[in-house]
Amino acid sequence: MTELLENGVRDSAAFTLGGEAATVEAVARGILHAANGRIDSSEFVAAARDAWETLPVPLRQEVRRFRRHSGPRGRLLIRGLPVGEEARHTPSSADSVQREASVAAALLLMVACGLGDPAAYLQEKSGALVQDVVPVPGREEFQGNAGSVLLSFHTENAFHEHRPDYVMLLCLRADHEGVAGTRTACVREVLDLLSPAAAQTLRLPEFITEAPPSFGAGCEGAVHHPVLGGSGTDPDLRVDFAATRATTEAGTAALAELGALFERVSTMSELLPGDLVIVDNHVTAHGRTAFTPRYDGRDRWLQRTFALTALRRSRGQRPEDGYVLIQ
Repeated sequence: MTELLENGVRDSAAFTLGGEAATVEAVARGILHAANGRIDSSEFVAAARDAWETLPVPLRQEVRRFRRHSGPRGRLLIRGLPVGEEARHTPSSADSVQREASVAAALLLMVACGLGDPAAYLQEKSGALVQDVVPVPGREEFQGNAGSVLLSFHTENAFHEHRPDYVMLLCLRADHEGVAGTRTACVREVLDLLSPAAAQTLRLPEFITEAPPSFGAGCEGAVHHPVLGGSGTDPDLRVDFAATRATTEAGTAALAELGALFERVSTMSELLPGDLVIVDNHVTAHGRTAFTPRYDGRDRWLQRTFALTALRRSRGQRPEDGYVLIQ
């Protein structure tokens, strides 16, 4: 059953791993010592790529189907994944990342290899392939992974030429009250609801997106682009409602119409430990509802990894054919 919300729906549809969780955990643990546990190394990624092929067939089939076509909502929720016995305190710094091998990190990199290749950006979280998404004291109002207020809908790194094809968010720990909802809204759901004028305007290069604050100072942004591109019947989406602005009045109105429709059709899931959301960054924007952190070491803790399906296209920005883009 799907429970209606005031805006959008709470989605109960998910692929549940079930009895094969133990097999998945065994595969993940089997590569923890690869490259001395240095998960950002090419050697560890190679081990994760090989290990992906030994994961249970139903899980691999579900991910591969999603890669071929991500469906009307452009998201896949997988439940029941092993994340290990996580006894550590939730990190509380904006630059927190995972550098050493863990069950959760190995799992993220294996699935990233099933989708394509893992990737990161040097100016964001120091280029770590597995990044912590945690609330940070003093940054509650931040429109990014360190905040705890309502996070606006956005496609990841909308300003960047080589945006992630997929965004993966794995829950290690839920927020205390269980109210933090991961929200998604897909352009496929609103295409027939847009007015003809708005749909036409959103295809014009009359929008500018700045680099997000998480990339720090000195990152070039202000890229002019259309919000909708590509196919007329299944367009690509490029927008960040906290960072994208229109250069015309018609563009401003069209952007507002799109945002209102996203609120209307949005899907929300309160993630539990072992829940993995994969977002198709070509067609689906994501965000998060507000929550109240306590900064007691047990706050909400997600880990994030990006995947690119055509790594070669960013070759000029990846030294030594690695997985970190430097621009």
